[in-house]
Amino acid sequence: MITVDDLIFEYPGVRALDRASFTIPQGRIAALVGPNGAGKTTLMRCMAALEQPVSGRVEIGGIDVLEQPRACHRIIGYLSDFFGLYQRLTVRQCLHYVARAQGIAAADCAAAIADVSHGLQIKDRLDQYPSALSRGLRQRVAIAQAIIHKPAVVLLDEPASGLDPEARHQLAELFLQLQRQGMTLMVSSHILAELEAYSTDMLVLRQGRIVEHAVINAPALRKPFRLVLAGAYPQLAETLQKLQGVELVRTDQDRMAIVNLENDGDRQHQVLKALLDTGMPVCEFGPATVNLQDAYLQTLHKQP
Repeated sequence: MITVDDLIFEYPGVRALDRASFTIPQGRIAALVGPNGAGKTTLMRCMAALEQPVSGRVEIGGIDVLEQPRACHRIIGYLSDFFGLYQRLTVRQCLHYVARAQGIAAADCAAAIADVSHGLQIKDRLDQYPSALSRGLRQRVAIAQAIIHKPAVVLLDEPASGLDPEARHQLAELFLQLQRQGMTLMVSSHILAELEAYSTDMLVLRQGRIVEHAVINAPALRKPFRLVLAGAYPQLAETLQKLQGVELVRTDQDRMAIVNLENDGDRQHQVLKALLDTGMPVCEFGPATVNLQDAYLQTLHKQP
């Protein structure tokens, strides 16, 4: 659904994007993360055909974004970090204006507004002005504007900025709902714990380059396990390397190890039994949970 290939973008004296490349399949939710100044907003603006890169290719839904920006706008929803709402229009009028701008026929606008307002739970706010709404509700109105034309791809730049924990949770539920409708989402955020609630992919952008593309929570043939011992076991690494079906990832002070095992319960039981038979003082053995923040920090530590 999304292909970015060798994208280069430069501000005067600064290369903001340096041959950034990645692909995102249809129906995924990609988290775009990276330090401040890494180029996340610039990348999203290029994907939304709002900036012209020096070179490279962006294709969304089979449309060349750089060659056909207007056609691309029809299948993209974009929410800027600093989104704006028309304060002198009611929510209904804001949505009607955007619907018409996106090519929805006048006769179909009422149905489109009813549909999107129902999905975003703002149906009872349609006759209010944005200035009378909370930050979370204004965010919902802005997202409604971005998706009223039912885009195939939705790009959201820091959508949870300024929201309280309850509003962030509701936003995560909304993104999963949009995914179930078949939309592909890319979300830029500094709140990694929030991204973890709904992301299927993690793109790490650093100094204008995609340095990691990790698939989150995907079915796998092998699964990481954490082994913790009651005391030091000097032969820990050697013993694990000898066991069939065990791939040693790392050990720590002969008391802890991370290993990859087959994603099969019977096989995992056999490995635990083999560990106990060696006399190893096992006190903990179970799936290793690596959250999005851990994965992100490990990626940064691997980079020069």
